[in-house]
Amino acid sequence: MWAVRAIVTPPHCAAFLFTLAVPTADMDLQLRFFATFREAVGQKTLEHEFEDGATVGDVLLTLESEYDGLEGQLLDDQGELQPNLNILKNGREVLHMEGPETVMEDGDKLSIFPPVAGGA
Repeated sequence: MWAVRAIVTPPHCAAFLFTLAVPTADMDLQLRFFATFREAVGQKTLEHEFEDGATVGDVLLTLESEYDGLEGQLLDDQGELQPNLNILKNGREVLHMEGPETVMEDGDKLSIFPPVAGGA
């Protein structure tokens, strides 16, 4: 993705205006929600843009702020993952990586599973 930036020289210089195409620092992620989280978001899969270098924690914090049904469900007060939550980056559990500090990259898939209980 590219953005156009206008650059103007200071007033004491000759009037000069030009544009420069520079790449933006954004990445697209595919977010997948399951069970009650799918209900809170209203869909199974969501494409979302984040700043380059965003972490799993950044993504989850953004989701909590954008969807009332997710508020307080993903991260605790210290920014750690809520207990029994399963978050997979490209099919791999982030707890076995860097946890909420796991860095996301353009095109990554993040799957978010709520705690599951049950059995007979």
